[in-house]
Amino acid sequence: MEELGRKTPEDFKGAGKFPLVIVLDNIRSMMNTGSVFRTADAFILEKIILCGVTATPPHREIHKTALGATETVEWMYEADTTDAIRRLKGQGYETIAVEQTTHSIDLKTFRPESAKKYALVFGNEVKGVGDDVLSLCDKSIEIPQFGTKHSLNVAVTAGVVVWDFYSKLID
Repeated sequence: MEELGRKTPEDFKGAGKFPLVIVLDNIRSMMNTGSVFRTADAFILEKIILCGVTATPPHREIHKTALGATETVEWMYEADTTDAIRRLKGQGYETIAVEQTTHSIDLKTFRPESAKKYALVFGNEVKGVGDDVLSLCDKSIEIPQFGTKHSLNVAVTAGVVVWDFYSKLID
């Protein structure tokens, strides 16, 4: 690990964070939650907000995929996702649902602005982002897909979208 130049947990906590918050809206799979923690760790994201039925650490199933990221990434629990969205908006975040809607913006064409703070909302594996949450978000973006399926696993989606934000803002 030393050869890879990895941060220690103490270094991670003191490091400047990439200004991106992830909101998980009623995620059922604890392995998906753990995978999102690993993505948040990989890109040194600001924090994760776990909402509704989304399980919270410590839990064996989350730890299987998080591999310690629950110890480095800041997180909090909020029972109602709409309360989390309202609070983030009050703190100046632009809230973006990652969801296929009639008004979604194609991820390829969306350009985040470096001066803004963003919160990305990822929804339930079956139902997606709740309608009540969608109505509060500033916009929605979607990953273009071309096969027979019209959705990706939520953890995969989080990885793709976070990488896209990171690559567009770091360039």
